Amino acid sequence: MEAVIQTPHHESLCAPITSGHHVADILIGNIPLKQLMATELRRAGFEVIELTQVTPCTVHLPLDHWIEVGALCLLAREEPSTCLYDSSGDIVAWKGVDEPSQCQRKIVTEADCFRMRYPWEILQVNSAVIDALPEDNILGTVSPLAEIDGTLHLGEGSRILPGVVIEGNVSIGENCRIGPNAYIRGNTSIGNNCIIGNAVEVKNSLIAHHTSIAHLSYVGDSVIGSHVNIGAGTIFSNHRHDGKNHRSMIQGELLDTGLSKFGAIIGDGVRTGANTVIYPGRKIGNARTTLPGAIVKNDMM
Repeated sequence: MEAVIQTPHHESLCAPITSGHHVADILIGNIPLKQLMATELRRAGFEVIELTQVTPCTVHLPLDHWIEVGALCLLAREEPSTCLYDSSGDIVAWKGVDEPSQCQRKIVTEADCFRMRYPWEILQVNSAVIDALPEDNILGTVSPLAEIDGTLHLGEGSRILPGVVIEGNVSIGENCRIGPNAYIRGNTSIGNNCIIGNAVEVKNSLIAHHTSIAHLSYVGDSVIGSHVNIGAGTIFSNHRHDGKNHRSMIQGELLDTGLSKFGAIIGDGVRTGANTVIYPGRKIGNARTTLPGAIVKNDMM
């Protein structure tokens, strides 16, 4: 079996996470997305080839489609010119032709797969990958006064200080300082050279490299880019009082995210002033800043 990973269809819709980045480079479980997909394909028995090497037997998988590899194995056994659809009617992969519009046959999978059209779906993929972490892999140091209740991947040079509580599956990169007295829960990934400091709570979030959340802050169900500084007391609100799904503005259209818990999407180089409060589902673009005490009611792109 052979597969090719293709360019995504709608990269710009994932801004600000893809502002200045390709989808291929987004960290999922602290691994670049394209590298992660290639590893999963090889593990399932596929040879990952370049676009110039495709044959009528090649399975084509766009980079912005997340799909269980078992469904791709099913497609690989089909005749060329076959499209694989998910249960919602989206094309997620195809075989033996350059474009899915050229397919002559159709199969449908009930497997867990979807397209990553929007930035909150990156969070969904990250959660799925972290949830499937195997046993602990601890290369850094963990204080005996910290409590770990779940699976932890901890990179070299990283330190977990006294009073830290980790619940759930968490991946932390290299040279990070966690704590003292921090609380990390849910399926969370934290990149290299990050600080999660005193009285900071992080829940079910993706945090890229070189980001500091040093004091008295709450980050829930959010995606944070690299080289971000979250000021003391910053709160990422993630729940509506009426319990309805959060909505988010994409290219002038207010979309239902399907999520009852959703924080914020923060681009690279953002700085928030102390005691900033961010409304649920808001996006802050690369290198933007907020004043101390700011309330972010609308996107800052």
